[in-house]
Amino acid sequence: MTDTTPVAGTSSEASARLIIMGPQGAGKGTQAARLAAHYGIPAISTGDIFRANIKGGTELGKLVQEYTAKGELVPDSVTNDMVRDRLAQDDVARGFILDGYPRNAAQVVELDGILADLGVELDAVLELTADRDELLARLRKRAEIEGREDDTEEAIARRLDIYAEQTAPLTSAYAERGLLAQVDGIGEIDDVTERLVEALAPLVG
Repeated sequence: MTDTTPVAGTSSEASARLIIMGPQGAGKGTQAARLAAHYGIPAISTGDIFRANIKGGTELGKLVQEYTAKGELVPDSVTNDMVRDRLAQDDVARGFILDGYPRNAAQVVELDGILADLGVELDAVLELTADRDELLARLRKRAEIEGREDDTEEAIARRLDIYAEQTAPLTSAYAERGLLAQVDGIGEIDDVTERLVEALAPLVG
């Protein structure tokens, strides 16, 4: 269960347009929810967007179902359209925290265009970092608790490799813009949230 408890000193006035990245097992979803509560902005994951469109029976949702029914990946073009639609909604006026998007260089360019059309800019990109051995241990434990038979040691290691391969170019690009803040994701949930808020303090407002 995701802990959405805000940290002390919740800011209700600041605007914050954020991206959060991190390898599987780093606690990204939990921290995205807690930051959303802290800043009073929605946490937006691509998975949530997909599910909302499918449930709502939208044209984009039907497209997603067509691809997933065939066991195919949802194309960038469909994902981009869903993100564009979501970021234009009223509850995003003061900000958002994107979780799971962008995933590649082309989506970085697309997000730049979406935000430019909306007349806003990113405030910061957060990357939760974690020691690989610690992540492997966490994910092994989670697989045992949840009975995930497909979460073999090899499968977990491969997912971490893919994250590193795909994300490194993105974090480098955002670092060049002065937007990247890397934060240690290991430790108590409250401690990690406090580190994130501290890292964001000079970047949002």
